[in-house]
Amino acid sequence: MRAMRIFVLGFACGVWLLQQQSVLPSVPWLAGLGAGALLILALASRTRPGESAPVARRAGAAALLVSAAAALGFVWAAGFAHLRLAEELPAAIEGRDIELKGVVAGLPQALERGVRFEFDVEQAAPGVPPHISLAWYRGRDEAGDDASPLIPVRAGERWRFTVRLKRPHGNLNPHGFDYEAWLFERGIRATGYVRPHSAERIDAQVWRPGYAVEMLRETIRDRFRAALPDAPYAGILIALAVGDQQAIDPDLWQTFARTGITHLMSISGLHVTMFAGLAYALIGWLWRRSATLPLRLPAQHAAAAGGFIAAFLYCLLAGFAVPAQRTLYMLGVVAAARLSGREMAASRVLLLALLLVLLLDPWAVLAAGFWLSFGAVALLFHIGSGRLGPAHWLVEWGRAQWAVTLGMLPALLALFQQFSLVSPLANAVAIPLVSFVITPLALAGTLPFLTPLLSLAHLVTAWLMIFIDWLAGLPLAMWQQAAPPPWSVLLALAGGVWLLLPRGFPARWLGVLAFLPLLTVVPPRPEFGTAEVTVLDVGQGLAVHMQTATHDLLFDAGPAFSADADSGNRIIAPYLRAMGVRSLDTLVISHADKDHEGGAASVLAALPVAILKSSLPFEHALSAQPVPQEPCRDGDRWNWDGVRLEMLHPGTDLLSRKTNDVSCVLRVTAGGKSVLLTSDIEAVSENALLKRHASDLAADVMTVPHHGSRTSSTPGFIAAVAARDVVFPVGYRNHYGHPKDDVVARYVQSGARLHRTDTDGAVWIGFGSAGIAFRHERVERQRYWHVR
Repeated sequence: MRAMRIFVLGFACGVWLLQQQSVLPSVPWLAGLGAGALLILALASRTRPGESAPVARRAGAAALLVSAAAALGFVWAAGFAHLRLAEELPAAIEGRDIELKGVVAGLPQALERGVRFEFDVEQAAPGVPPHISLAWYRGRDEAGDDASPLIPVRAGERWRFTVRLKRPHGNLNPHGFDYEAWLFERGIRATGYVRPHSAERIDAQVWRPGYAVEMLRETIRDRFRAALPDAPYAGILIALAVGDQQAIDPDLWQTFARTGITHLMSISGLHVTMFAGLAYALIGWLWRRSATLPLRLPAQHAAAAGGFIAAFLYCLLAGFAVPAQRTLYMLGVVAAARLSGREMAASRVLLLALLLVLLLDPWAVLAAGFWLSFGAVALLFHIGSGRLGPAHWLVEWGRAQWAVTLGMLPALLALFQQFSLVSPLANAVAIPLVSFVITPLALAGTLPFLTPLLSLAHLVTAWLMIFIDWLAGLPLAMWQQAAPPPWSVLLALAGGVWLLLPRGFPARWLGVLAFLPLLTVVPPRPEFGTAEVTVLDVGQGLAVHMQTATHDLLFDAGPAFSADADSGNRIIAPYLRAMGVRSLDTLVISHADKDHEGGAASVLAALPVAILKSSLPFEHALSAQPVPQEPCRDGDRWNWDGVRLEMLHPGTDLLSRKTNDVSCVLRVTAGGKSVLLTSDIEAVSENALLKRHASDLAADVMTVPHHGSRTSSTPGFIAAVAARDVVFPVGYRNHYGHPKDDVVARYVQSGARLHRTDTDGAVWIGFGSAGIAFRHERVERQRYWHVR
């Protein structure tokens, strides 16, 4: 029993270690490692020491078992990774028109001007991966309006498309979300879009088990939308019934995060357990009513098997997420034990579920939900062990709330740099309502003759949201801080385990002290007289964070992606929070282009800004923001902590009325080294700068004007700046074709070293009297699944 626990934990460590590799080991090397691990396991099983053996011998045997198990986990995960990497889209066919045939494999998700869906490829050119993600955008008529308001694509349909594909690529920033890892875990090895007027539906329905489930999920989603057409919380009911979390309004996710109930708005283990328990009770009751069925199979056995089948069907309907998998496998282990007449320890059930998850999906360790799900259940088992007897149900409930809140705190700060202070109160009300009222009503509403129950479910949800909105609006609802160092997270986890030990253990209060570094350690800032500049990877756009010893500046705020998502709320605000930035001393919005000011409103909503400098027109929406504002002007100079900042553009002599030509240009100088931020200036602006600042335009580092467009980077300007390093802020395979080859060639001929956000991720620049240093996020966080 103890050996099994040690093996599973070692196996999990090996799987996790493989996912930290920048390059996969070769197949022969893995084969040797696996053979060695199996040999060690065979020897260990024959020479396993008994309980009476010396402690040193037992400890040595345990270490050997952990090592062998970790090696097997490493090899297992690597084997899966090699198979998936073999499905990579060849670079030679990126961006080319490709005709393919296949089946819509999942729920289509609405976009602002189209729809996105996963697609199983059945017939295509050599090299096209078998599973891809496609977007299909509506066309526009001559007036610029949508010419095709409806895109008729549904789950389970077979289509023929002409598409353009590219390898999976995502923005990579410090502490940021790894979109490529998310795609890799889901088996999506290429993304692309459908070419206009190239689609042909071949079959309306492809009857395979997986597609049938997706068709059923879409039918239920459509029924929910038809029954609750204008209901504000219909998306919550859809998410609870079929696992479509994108049905929930993005603003609601912010409310859930502030109150700590996000886990309830997806198919969690609690929902699956509840549904299985209801099925268990109903089947057991019906089975006992029969005169003959209990003679063939005991009612407890029939109820256990029926409860597991019900849980399995619910997990299928809900999309089979990690929390649901964990619960399903735990229920399966319990059902198997019940059928065999054996009782199993709770910890063994949890570890067997962990092993099954990792065997089927070695990339589950990359998901935050994996750690939070297994961690929460492990904490509940931890506080339940060593107790002399059951306490009052209210005491047990409070103890569970306290354990999960305290134990999950380090993980939440490590993963999201925030946690809800009102979470215990919110969950105390939301868990029973969502789990035992709203979710059962939503599931019952999936049946056509019980659709009226959806209105009742929505009414209860609306009542709950009144309370949740009130909690979210409290000034101290959320704690936010910088990303804690890993050692402080491990220390706090150990302290939480110690603090939650049963009464009678000595000095449990010492566990509180282990949390102090987690909550108090702040990230280092530049020394006086030095500065750090980070050109963030926001795709086709610009966002630059500049930091001195006590001040922070953001130059531009990246693009808007849709009506609800932009660089501000998806990239910049989480990055600043993780860096420990509580406020901005200056926000510079260089000009009125969506790829530079698209995320500004979200940044202003996320944290205080002392002053906004810009060249925006008076009628621009940002001009109405309640923040002090002033225009960018040539000649503005200020000093922060021994670092000089100078605004070089626009000047009063500029005749062009183009938006790009009034872009703000900022130079930052520390210790005789300087960085020039040029935004989208074009040739007219460059010539104006040469006239006004010909003798003092030189800089060591420069962001390339206008992303490397042919309208900028004139030879005279490149020579005057004479930058030894240049940064191209560009999106991967952007439709503008930036940077242009001839522009890149000019910088190469000048002797400059090139850095690009599409290939390097975020580019960090540290400079001062000691010199200039660079770090690239794709080098710092390189993993084997990243595009090279």
